[in-house]
Amino acid sequence: MAVPETRPNHTIYINNLNEKIKKDELKKSLYAIFSQFGQILDILVSRSLKMRGQAFVIFKERIQYAKTDSDIIAKMKGTFVERDRKREKRKPKSQETPAAKKAVQGGAAAPVVGAVPGPVPGMPPMTQAPRIMHHMPGQPPYMPPPGMIPPPGLAPGQIPPGAMPPQQLMPGQMPPAQPLSENPPNHILFLTNLPEETNELMLSMLFNQFPGFKEVRLVPGRHDIAFVEFDNEVQAGAARDALQGFKITQNNAMKISFAKK
Repeated sequence: MAVPETRPNHTIYINNLNEKIKKDELKKSLYAIFSQFGQILDILVSRSLKMRGQAFVIFKERIQYAKTDSDIIAKMKGTFVERDRKREKRKPKSQETPAAKKAVQGGAAAPVVGAVPGPVPGMPPMTQAPRIMHHMPGQPPYMPPPGMIPPPGLAPGQIPPGAMPPQQLMPGQMPPAQPLSENPPNHILFLTNLPEETNELMLSMLFNQFPGFKEVRLVPGRHDIAFVEFDNEVQAGAARDALQGFKITQNNAMKISFAKK
């Protein structure tokens, strides 16, 4: 017989906590981690033998950590709005081009002038693909790289077949951001942008859910950085990808990178 699922409510239950941590320190760490999901009214932690390693976090509003009500809850509250399932997003008939109509009637996809082709498996999106343009007025002519002799038969400023002119920026357009240099994979992670109240317990609670976790090392005199060690690089990478940008507080999104070897 399947165990019925507990309905969403104001309280969440947490277990598998370190039983050796002091009660006040544990409550402080739980508050720092879960306060981003809504206003917390109370955190219940018991030191009794039966309740060790467990805690309850009570929120003021359930809706603060459930983004939307289900249809059943909305009907109970009287806020349910019937959705029109028959409505489909399609172009009005007056806006359909003759070529598009011909393609639908013929059953085969005919190319439409001016249409943007869909993504092709294995190919980058059109927004990322380099733009190949003919020389247009107002753009500087194509110039070969220094030391390169222009192909014979081409006039100065003429673009050779298949060549791409330098991409021009429109007024007010920012140049594309250069990718940040990434350290090679390492079994040790480097954490930055940590809040002032960060402690070893708080970070251990976040990272010990991942296989291979070994320890957290804080830097004396620096509350904003820390190191987390795993058994191998693969396990460290999985934890980095899962917790990248995790907000320990509302104003501190944790930044995680591989530590320098």
